[in-house]
Formats: sequence, structure tokens, C-alpha cells
Amino acid sequence: MPMALFAAMRLRQWTKNLFLFIGMVFTDHWDLLPVAGAAFGLFCMMSSGTYLLNDVRDREKDHLHPEKRRRPVASGELPVPVAVVAGAVLALGGGALSWMLGPRFGMISAIFLVLQAAYTLVLKQAVLLDVFAIALAFVIRAVAGAAAVGVPDSVWLLVCTLQLALFLGFGKRRQELVELADQAGNHRGTLDHYSLPFLDQMISIVLGALVVSYAVYSVSSPTAASHPGMVFTLPFVLYGIFRYLYLIHMRRMGGSPEAILLQDRPLQIALVLWLACVVAAFRLGG
Repeated sequence: MPMALFAAMRLRQWTKNLFLFIGMVFTDHWDLLPVAGAAFGLFCMMSSGTYLLNDVRDREKDHLHPEKRRRPVASGELPVPVAVVAGAVLALGGGALSWMLGPRFGMISAIFLVLQAAYTLVLKQAVLLDVFAIALAFVIRAVAGAAAVGVPDSVWLLVCTLQLALFLGFGKRRQELVELADQAGNHRGTLDHYSLPFLDQMISIVLGALVVSYAVYSVSSPTAASHPGMVFTLPFVLYGIFRYLYLIHMRRMGGSPEAILLQDRPLQIALVLWLACVVAAFRLGG
């Protein structure tokens, strides 16, 4: 049972919480890494708690999914009462401990938990709002990370985070349609209201906005004015976007963004080079 509980916590999805480091990276406050790391750990606790509670609620529908049926709760490997207790302890415990990093971080953490609960209970059944709820959770992570280390939020980065998260969300819905075909609606009711042409159009709109937003940020924003080297980060962002789009359409891998990040070496290299370029721009510019 301990291993089943460990698996149900979905450790590989903790990569989503890397967005908490955005504020630290884009202000070059690496001395605050321990604080950002603590914020990351607390959000991992809360995320795992909400995953467990979500799996309990969706265990019947998960039986219809070729991959999700193997999840510990859906397969019966992890008893429902254990999952409920563990989920509540992790979510509420992480939320309570978050106040130790300051009232602003604690309040944002509470908002994150409310959003996750709303998504599990209501929003995942609402077409378009389901994807926007996922995207908003990423924005909240970025805002929480900035609050934890005490740096101001960048409107440009929050806009880019929202657009990137919408791209990931629509890509995830697209892959679910491809994998489940005629059974998609049985697994997730909102999938009956999506189609591949519609999702491809949404992805194109969001990607166009994302490219323009990041290009403006890296060239014309106050940050770019202070650190001209930011323009050199743009090619890595473009490559990462196009690589992910290639994986969605040609490799059919869009259903699990965290798996792509952990498995696709070209995307990992692009991310590392982008980060190195950002650090160099802040250290050498201005």
C-alpha cells in the first residue's frame, strides 16, 4: 500500500510547480533559492493532495481510460478511505504550512486549493472553463512563487504563463480526443463539446498570442530595456513551442505535458539553454 500511495501522489506532475521559480529567475535573486524551494515543496504537497481526492471522485470514469485505469485508486490497489485521508492531510497540511512563508503566500495557496476543489467538483465539466481553470492554476503558481521570495509580479510573464498553460491544456484535450475516439465523452463529458478542428484552431490562436507576447517582452519590455540580452532567449522559446507542437501532432504525446518534459531530450536541452541565456542576460546586461 505505501508504494501505491506514493504512485498516486503523481510525483512526475510536480514539474508543474517549477513555475514557482519564475519570479526568482527573472529577478536574478538566486540567493532566495531556499525560500523558493520551500514554496515548491508546499505546492507539491497540496498538488498531490488534490490529485488523490480527484482520483477518488473520478475512479469510475478512469476505468474507461487506457492509461488512467492503471492509477492506484482506479485499479483498486489503493483503498478509497486511505486516499481520502492522505489527500486531505496533504492538501490541508500544505495549505496550513504555507502561511509560514508569509500571509500573501498563504492566501494565494488558499486560492489555489479553492480553484483545485472547484475544478474537481464543477469546472472540469464546463467546456472551455475546464482548460482555463488548468491555465489559471499555472498563473497562480507563478504569482505564489513571486510572493514567496518577495519580488514583484511581471505582467508580461503572467500573460505568457497564461497563454503557455492554455496551449498545454488544449493540447491535452486534443490528445484525449485522439486516444479515446468515440469513448471520449464517457470519460470526460466536456470532450463531447470539443473537436479536433476546434482545438487546433484554439491552439493556433493561443500560440500566435504567446509568440507575440514573449517577443514583445524580450525586445520592448522594461526588463528587456534593462537587459538587452533577453532577445537571445527568443529562439529557444520558439524552438520549444514548435517542438512541443511537433510532439502533439506527429508523436501524439500531448496528453501528458510532464511526461514530455521528462522524456524528450531536445525539449530538455532547449529549456536548459533558455535558462542559461536568461541568467546570462541578467548577469551581463543592465
